[in-house]
Formats: sequence, C-alpha cells, structure tokens
Amino acid sequence: MKQYFRVILGRQHKHFSDCFDGKFVGVGFIPEIDLKNDLVDDWREFNKKFIPIYLKSNPDAHKVKAGLACSAIHTVSKRMNNEDLVLCPDGQRNYKIAKIAGDYFYNSEKPSIVHRRPVEWLSTTIKRDEMSEALRNSTGAIGTISDISKHAEEIEQFIKGESPILISSKDKDIENPSMFALEMHLEDFLIKNWEHTPLAENYDIYEDDEVLGKQFPTDTGPIDILAISKDKKEYLVIELKKGRASDSVVGQVQRYMGYIKEEFLEDNQRVRGAIIALENDLKVKRALSVTNDIDFYEYKINFNLVKNK
Repeated sequence: MKQYFRVILGRQHKHFSDCFDGKFVGVGFIPEIDLKNDLVDDWREFNKKFIPIYLKSNPDAHKVKAGLACSAIHTVSKRMNNEDLVLCPDGQRNYKIAKIAGDYFYNSEKPSIVHRRPVEWLSTTIKRDEMSEALRNSTGAIGTISDISKHAEEIEQFIKGESPILISSKDKDIENPSMFALEMHLEDFLIKNWEHTPLAENYDIYEDDEVLGKQFPTDTGPIDILAISKDKKEYLVIELKKGRASDSVVGQVQRYMGYIKEEFLEDNQRVRGAIIALENDLKVKRALSVTNDIDFYEYKINFNLVKNK
C-alpha cells in the first residue's frame, strides 16, 4: 500500500532548494555514520542501537528527542518504499510532492542532509491555504517527519487537479463527521489557550527545539496533544474524541500510552492519558471505569453576542 509522508528539509526549510535541485529528500541526524549496513526492518531494533550513539554526540538531548531523530532516520532510509509520496514545504506556504525513486544512499558533502533517498518531483504544488483543516494540522505537525497516509484521498485529488473533499466520513471509526471537523479546531484552541485550562496547573505542552507536543508522531499515528508535568516526571497523552467511536478513542489512547511507556520513559517517569469530548459519553466512562490511568474531560461551549450600545 502506498504511503504518504510530510518531510521538513532542514530548519525553516533551508535545504529545500538543494534537495529539489538535487532530486533527493533526507535527514541529517547522526551525520558521521553511513547506515547502509544497519537498516534493519524493525525500527525498534534500529532505535535501540542508535539512540545511545545520538545521545553520546548530543549530550544535552534527552531520550525523547533522540528517539524521534532515530525514527526519522529509519523512516526516510528504510520505511519509505519506492513509489511512496512525500510532501515537502518550500517555505512559501506551498508543498511540493516527490515520489521515492530509489534506495537509501549516504552523502556527507553536506552534513545537514546525509541520509538520502532519490526522488522524482511531481509537477503538482499544493497551497497550504487550499488544504482541509485536517490535512493542514497533519502537515503542520512539528517534527521532521509526519505520516499523513490517512489523507491519501485528498492528496491524490490535488495531484489530479480536482477540488478536495474537506470533510469525509469514510473512516469507519468516525461516527460524526461534523463533530470531527469541530474538534479539529478545538485542538488548535487548546494549544493556543493552554494556560487557561485546568490541565495547565500541572502540565506543560511538551516542547523542545525540534518537536512540539501537537500531533506528536508515534508508530500508530499522531497523538493529538502530548504534555509533560512541570516536574518532568509524568507524560500526559491527550486525545480529543473527534466524532470517533468510543471504543476506538479509548483503544487509541491506550496504544499511545504504551508507545510512550516503551520508547521514551526514563526510570523515574510514568504516563497517563486523558480523553476530551463535548458530550457526556457513557461508553467512554464505562470503559475508563476499569482503569485508573486515563481521565475523561467534558468541554463546554459558551457563545454570546453582545450588542454594542
């Protein structure tokens, strides 16, 4: 099955032109090592070997950052297959599309982008303002690489020159497309108004110089919001229900928590979960009644018009 990725080519897209002219995409983490003999199929095995190497070269970095860097290397170098499509921002609110056209190769001439894949650039340019809200959120996720395969239909419509469908209910887990669209906006609202929420009393949105905890990438999809306690001892996985089936969103939170636990927790850290929904969801509450590490939050919308005198 064809996969779709968003790849940022350097901080503030500064290497986009070199990659476009040279017909390649890539990343620059661990630039001193040619990885052609280390590209095992299992990314966990790859991370286990190279996270310590990354941390040794970057002593101020923490395990989360190291894990994301190694995962980015493995995704570009091994997980991407020939014919997969890559969207790359050009720094002008546009996305160019590339088709993976060959296997991994190492080039140390420019240490910023050493782990490379040859590509064929398509003629299609996607303007960010023409994307659906969902695709803008996925392509706007902070971090080098984002898996955006769930937006395959919309991307293919852009390639065909057709107007995309902005709201789709074909995802079997989405019961209410209108609620899905509303809560995509709520995600941005929570990020921008975090300090005014009860969660801000104990948690900050996870952030470092490479990654923000919005649409935080995992091997089973992006976490809506990843937060960390002020004492740095507890991660909080936050999912908005977004019109999804109750069983689906509960299972998703548990999978994300498992990912954080297995891949990133230090010895003195733990992980909790939180689900946020508009309605008082009995099914979610029943499912959470047998676990003590996931909380449920119901949000209220209060909208008033006041006539100026």
